[in-house]
Amino acid sequence: MDSLTQIVLGAAVGEVVLGKKLGNRAVFWGAVAGTIPDLDVFLNFIVSDKMSVMLMHRAFSHSFLFAFLMAPIFGYLLSKLFNRSKATFRDWTVLFFWGFLTHILLDVQTTYGTQLLWPFHNRLAISNVFVVDPFYTVPFLLFVITVMFFKRSNPKRAKINKIGLYVSTGYLVLTLLIKAYTYQVFTKNLSLHNIKYNRIETGPTPLNAILWYANVETDDNYYIGYYSLLDKDKNIRFKKFDKQPELRNKLKDYRNFKRMNHFSKDWYVLSQKNDTIYYDNVRFGTFGFKDEDRNFVMNQQIEFVTNDIEFIRGDRKLKSLANDTDEKSKKSFVKVFFTKLIDRIKGNK
Repeated sequence: MDSLTQIVLGAAVGEVVLGKKLGNRAVFWGAVAGTIPDLDVFLNFIVSDKMSVMLMHRAFSHSFLFAFLMAPIFGYLLSKLFNRSKATFRDWTVLFFWGFLTHILLDVQTTYGTQLLWPFHNRLAISNVFVVDPFYTVPFLLFVITVMFFKRSNPKRAKINKIGLYVSTGYLVLTLLIKAYTYQVFTKNLSLHNIKYNRIETGPTPLNAILWYANVETDDNYYIGYYSLLDKDKNIRFKKFDKQPELRNKLKDYRNFKRMNHFSKDWYVLSQKNDTIYYDNVRFGTFGFKDEDRNFVMNQQIEFVTNDIEFIRGDRKLKSLANDTDEKSKKSFVKVFFTKLIDRIKGNK
């Protein structure tokens, strides 16, 4: 999830663990604990290989091993730093452990997922909540802010914090139920269209849990479809993308191609225009939500280098959505994107 959400969750956890002893300091250090796993973003400034950075993000720092190893270390440091406070080494360790663990478990529920069992490299991704979801974060934030206005001895403080945790957790449970329901809608439509698939992956679109996508793989193609809970017509029209076996065979032996496919879990579409080959990661959806759209969120172009290939960030989403090749198109792109998203959330005609 985004940084603000993890700060809010960590703050609430800190209140649960040490609120009665430390008051708002527990909220602060809980927020710190909820932020620490995401500090792996600083790898961008240390590691020159951008693909390695991408593969290392949400790896060790988002694993059970990290929580078990690092919590006692931070617990020791804080117990020495605040040796006159009521909090003991055990108290600080418990705060950081739960701060780390809840962060990790929340990120598992996004499409990006985490390497929960690092050093094993498989990512676990439930995909029931988008990485930024204001319906989860905003109410939770209001509860945490309210808590901070009460003295630590006031019993209302703990009650309000628990309500915030119940509401936020209840929302996550609701998204799981919605995911199960929309999965049935997608699979029923695939059956009606006589599409025999090998695997299917579903998830919410940006900033909401109303509009959902389905990525579907068959032997020869990928299909992408969208379904809103507000759709009147439940007949889903899937967009088909050819797997381009010739391009796959051309690239299959390159090391970076294998690494990228591991990250995308083999959900990718290749295309070629003139001499340029494009690699679209299907797992993270598109910027458009109509049948004709092919504006993948993660679109990259491939550049051949000595004995390998490199992936360069593409810009087709700006050109195709905003119809403008100039840098100023970014503002137009954001406006068009949100217009398309809101329009599709409202349901089909």
